[in-house]
Amino acid sequence: MSSSRVALKASKGKVVKKSAADEDDGLAAVAAKFVKEWSTFAMKKAKVITHYGFIPLVIIIGMNSDPKPSLSQLLSPV
Repeated sequence: MSSSRVALKASKGKVVKKSAADEDDGLAAVAAKFVKEWSTFAMKKAKVITHYGFIPLVIIIGMNSDPKPSLSQLLSPV
């Protein structure tokens, strides 16, 4: 069995060499790529949700606390 090499030209002029075995993506490789893409997507969405949801969460928790402050008391820096 000989290992044949195939040279593929990337979009920026770089040459990427792949073996014949790399071209036959198995089910595990496809699943790994799927998990990687979805985990990246989920982390980006979680970052946005955390960024915009933290302050409202603090306000909601503060309004449900025992002394029951008003919204102006929660938002004032004093």
